[in-house]
Amino acid sequence: MLVLTRKLGESIAIDDHIKIRVVQIKGKQVRLGIEAPRDTKIHREEVYLAIQDQNVESSNTQPDHTRAVAKLLKP
Repeated sequence: MLVLTRKLGESIAIDDHIKIRVVQIKGKQVRLGIEAPRDTKIHREEVYLAIQDQNVESSNTQPDHTRAVAKLLKP
C-alpha cells in the first residue's frame, strides 16, 4: 500500500486520467474530490462490496428458476 500525505487543496494523480484532490478537512473527516472519465466506476467501499455480493448471489441462480422466470415473461 502506498501512503501519501496531502494538505487541503493538494491532489494525487493515478495514471493519466484520474486525479484525487483533498477538498475539505473537518475534524476526523476528509472530503475528497475525484476527477475521472465518465466510464470509470467509483464507489465507496461498502457499496462496492455490496455490489460484489449481489453479483456472486445472482451468479448462483439455479437454471430451473431462470427457466420459470423466462416462461412468466413470455407474451
